[in-house]
Amino acid sequence: MSNARHPSPRELLRVSLPALAVGVLSGLLLAGIDVVAEGLEHGLWEWLPHTLGFEDAPRWWPILIMTAIGALVGLALWKVPGHGGHDSATVELFAPVLRLSALPGVALVLILGLAGGVSLGPESPIIAIDVALTVWLLGKIAPDIGAQGAFMLAAAGMLGAMFGTPVAAALLMTELVAAAKRGGLLWDRLFGPLISAGAATITMQLLHAQSFALALPEYTDPALVDLGTASAVALIAAALGLGASVALPPLHALFRRLRHPLLYVTAGGLLLGVLGFIGGPLTLFKGATETGELVADFESYGRWQLLGLALVKTAALVVAAAAGFRGGRIFPAVFIGAAAGLFGAALFPSMPLALAVAAGVLGAVLAIGRNGWLALFMAAIFGGSIASLSVLTIALLPVWLIVARAPEMLVGDGELEAMDERDASYLDAREPASPEASPRD
Repeated sequence: MSNARHPSPRELLRVSLPALAVGVLSGLLLAGIDVVAEGLEHGLWEWLPHTLGFEDAPRWWPILIMTAIGALVGLALWKVPGHGGHDSATVELFAPVLRLSALPGVALVLILGLAGGVSLGPESPIIAIDVALTVWLLGKIAPDIGAQGAFMLAAAGMLGAMFGTPVAAALLMTELVAAAKRGGLLWDRLFGPLISAGAATITMQLLHAQSFALALPEYTDPALVDLGTASAVALIAAALGLGASVALPPLHALFRRLRHPLLYVTAGGLLLGVLGFIGGPLTLFKGATETGELVADFESYGRWQLLGLALVKTAALVVAAAAGFRGGRIFPAVFIGAAAGLFGAALFPSMPLALAVAAGVLGAVLAIGRNGWLALFMAAIFGGSIASLSVLTIALLPVWLIVARAPEMLVGDGELEAMDERDASYLDAREPASPEASPRD
């Protein structure tokens, strides 16, 4: 350790300024996508029904809208340059870097999915856009940072923007840094990404963007019984995630038997509409706002209704990913976990509500995302106290023993769907990490 070389203050400053800029741009990019998607969402789900004479969107409205969104996304995957980016079912959270020519199509299908109510989050596509723009921009104005450094800054910045804290980025970046197998101290290599994540987080907070913060009672007094109930709830939620992992590859193959994106994404949209009809509005969209609504109003749902919401959302996540919609799995996994946690609280009435929701989120995110750091971090947000961390850490162990060797929620070995080789490439010798080593989505 004593022989490790520390970067000089001048070297750290040379990273700091681009890192701050990338963080602010990451926050602005995410906020911009959200504003456009929310505007379109308002038009589709409020303005259009009112214009057609409905007081509120009728129960069958999701079937109409999501089928139409599926057709539009399928058309985009067919016609736009870059085919809307990588198939979200076949890549992890940090995917191969896209050419700039592919980015408008990625943004288009992402916005359509977010506005149309598709049960996928923005993670994978928005990180792909941010990384491609940052690699290109810093290559022009700060080439000394290099492609790998630019990749790290962009990925960290967008993680900070999405999850509302730089800590999430720091935890995930440790895996990328370890995977790169380079020398030097870990903190030195995380210095720039952490600044980028912090700047992105502050940018989103200043813009009053939504977060996962919920008005749950604080969990402050751990009891021995909590270890058992938290583990049981986490395992229930993990079982839903493992079911999604098993179902994704065969359903993905089934959709591809239709051979054309216009056909199989439209069919996926129709199925998502039916699921939205069954599960109601809470099971639509990426799940962040809906998680807050569910927790705030959970007492109006029965025990089996809560489990039903978790099952419908799980099915919607699998259909959305399998049918070719672009998006990430973490936001829907949080909703699945929260619903499963509330179901667990109904099963164990003496269990603290915050711990039940946190344990459910832990199990679902761990099974679907297959990343222990991210699962523990997301769960701690809902636990709301340091006291919850000790219980959640123990509850994580039996879940990990089960999910560690279970199938991942990925199709194949990360192959790209209908992607022109000119529109996607790794960074060759400057690649930030091997695809096998990158954190799962």
